[in-house]
Amino acid sequence: MGNWKIKSLVESRWFQAFVIAVILLNSVVFGLQTSQGLMERFGRTLNLFDQFCLGVFTVELVLKIIVYNKRFCHDPWNIFDFIIVAVSFVPDMGMFSALRLFRVLRVFKLISGVRPLRVILSAVIRSIPGVMWASVILLLVYYVYGIIGTNLFGKTHPQWFGTLGGSVYSLFQIMTLESWSMGIARPVIEVHPYAWIYFVSYILFSSFVVMNIVVGIVLTSIADSVKKEDAADDAQGSVRREFEKLKKQMEQFEKAFDRISGQHDCQERTEKEKAR
Repeated sequence: MGNWKIKSLVESRWFQAFVIAVILLNSVVFGLQTSQGLMERFGRTLNLFDQFCLGVFTVELVLKIIVYNKRFCHDPWNIFDFIIVAVSFVPDMGMFSALRLFRVLRVFKLISGVRPLRVILSAVIRSIPGVMWASVILLLVYYVYGIIGTNLFGKTHPQWFGTLGGSVYSLFQIMTLESWSMGIARPVIEVHPYAWIYFVSYILFSSFVVMNIVVGIVLTSIADSVKKEDAADDAQGSVRREFEKLKKQMEQFEKAFDRISGQHDCQERTEKEKAR
């Protein structure tokens, strides 16, 4: 089988759909293997399914290496798949037993196989620098409001604002909106009526402004990732169309060559018969 046939097989939709179905099957098997009762009754069958899934992933990986050769390492998702499959072959013995547990990471192959999941993960990774700067702004807000809260409420409510660290932890709880009103804000407001300004301004700035900035950064990264994936798909589609055209031209050339060869053979036979 030529490389172009293997390439068309690996990149075909039905093959990719089959791999995704095997990933889902492997995910279900991993979940069932956590049940001691099921393992006692169907352990051998579940292990066979697990080995079957690993075999499919291995064949897929080998086919990709054959097709893409050195270009295999240029795609981070291929490296991701290679590591996940390689970990599955670690022997379950001695110091390698802990690494063997990482075979459950094969579930994450679903990310590399499903385009929307791949786009979202790529967007999250690309948004890390922007999110880091938004986190710096949030840390500054923590620090400033922590100092203010410690100075204003530390003496009357030391359980929440007695130290700078305690104040920052309380502010984190308030930002999550977990029991912030009845648990922290209202008891403080009973002693300091003006404290509502402190809590309301902090929640508006931290929970809504900064968090919306983070969401905006991630959404922008998702949009950029979608554009890049679409551009890559268009380029790959153009290459595939050109390849199909070249393939058809080669088939036509082979047919024409066979026809010419046949005519030439007939002519030679005719000349030989005339010579006799």
